[in-house]
Amino acid sequence: MAEKKHKKETKAKEKVSPKQIAERIKKSAEIMVKQIEKQEDPEFTTMQRGKSNVVWDEKKGYLALGDKEIKRTFLNIAHARKFMQTTLIMQKTQDYLLNNKTASIREIYYELKHTIKGTKENTFEGQDESDPIIVDLEHSVDTIREKLNLHANPKGTLYGNITLKDKMHNNDKFNASKLGRGGWSIMSRIEPEEIELLETDAEYLLVCETEAMFERLIEEGYPKPNKCLLIGTGGQAARGARRLIHRIHEELDLPVYVFTDGDPYGWYIYSVIKQGSMALAAHSEFMSVPDAKYIGMTLDDVKNYELENVTEHMKEGDVKRAKEMMAYPWFQNKEWQDQLKKAITQKIRIEQQALANKKLDFVATHYLPEKIRNNEFLP
Repeated sequence: MAEKKHKKETKAKEKVSPKQIAERIKKSAEIMVKQIEKQEDPEFTTMQRGKSNVVWDEKKGYLALGDKEIKRTFLNIAHARKFMQTTLIMQKTQDYLLNNKTASIREIYYELKHTIKGTKENTFEGQDESDPIIVDLEHSVDTIREKLNLHANPKGTLYGNITLKDKMHNNDKFNASKLGRGGWSIMSRIEPEEIELLETDAEYLLVCETEAMFERLIEEGYPKPNKCLLIGTGGQAARGARRLIHRIHEELDLPVYVFTDGDPYGWYIYSVIKQGSMALAAHSEFMSVPDAKYIGMTLDDVKNYELENVTEHMKEGDVKRAKEMMAYPWFQNKEWQDQLKKAITQKIRIEQQALANKKLDFVATHYLPEKIRNNEFLP
């Protein structure tokens, strides 16, 4: 019951309109105005960021932000500059929302950067000042950057028999299997009010760490006969890709299988897709897929598929990462502890493309179909 209630609450948050978000910003500003009218020190409240306020929610299956708050006041000399910057970003994002405009986080920085009249003080000295303020605003009004009509650089590609509708571009409908071998470039803003997921006959979504493997599977014609959708993340999944993976799972009820290199870096990529990240713990409910499963690569594959001659040596940084991951609560199950121990002791890694040592099409004709058929997944 608790899980159903949580999913219902998350879906309600995802359906919040731009005008509703703008209203939240307005209410926050009105509180400041009333404080000023009462000759009180106006304040802005947001959530504290950092590891000390990140918690592992075992019931929900993802990382979440704790309940620690911070208050920023105008009359505190240490807060005054950030307070000014916060009000500027509040005003500008509300303007975007009410006028159906979007901007990159770089563009909003340049829009707001200027020298304050009568002073030599600039509103912002660099994007490293505006970016954290945007995150503070996200937390303050309980939303994600994308619903503030802001976006970063896009990364990731979708391919397969799925029809989408771009509501922001003449309601264009398109199928991701008919855009050439390159598929559809996933935008950084992938919200329901912009991109609607209409229909698919796919039975699962396969997420690939490397674009090279993504392209290999398309070249081998894997998606159609295996009834799957493909997403290539090109390394760590960007926000837009994570959001789309989440939406496909939730809205189209497709299982998600993640396919990365067999090393701590690849396994962490899987972890971020499944449980979220510490940096974006506040947004895990919008981006994580706790039901996701890991299909490979594993260090067991080295022996099972006779790949001993094509392993790579792990760097000390990888070994250190593996040791850190062993302590994470979400890696405490036996299967993952075994993989991490092997990585630490054997100090080897195995790449996705090492399967080409068997044959170029081996991954499409044997490896993936066999793993799925035999239900060989890690949790």
